[in-house]
Amino acid sequence: MKDLGVLLPLILLIAGFYFLVLRPARARQQSFVKVQSELAPGARVMIASGIFGDIVSVGDDTIELRVAANTVITVKRQAVAQVIPAEGPETETSTDD
Repeated sequence: MKDLGVLLPLILLIAGFYFLVLRPARARQQSFVKVQSELAPGARVMIASGIFGDIVSVGDDTIELRVAANTVITVKRQAVAQVIPAEGPETETSTDD
């Protein structure tokens, strides 16, 4: 029983480290992998610097991104922060009084 009192703080420290550091890091890694798998020509993305654009082509390590008419930039794949979902037909809500 005395040994349990000595080990309990260590066990609590390890459990706290797992829940505060390792689980969130794993979730971020899975989110990053999901974003990287969704990269395809025609997709609208936002890169980490906040620039929005449409993917023109995808290479092994880089993507070409159209940010304006006749303006294509090349960025690292890892710079993509999120894929913007395609907008479907918008449904208007009517408020008839």
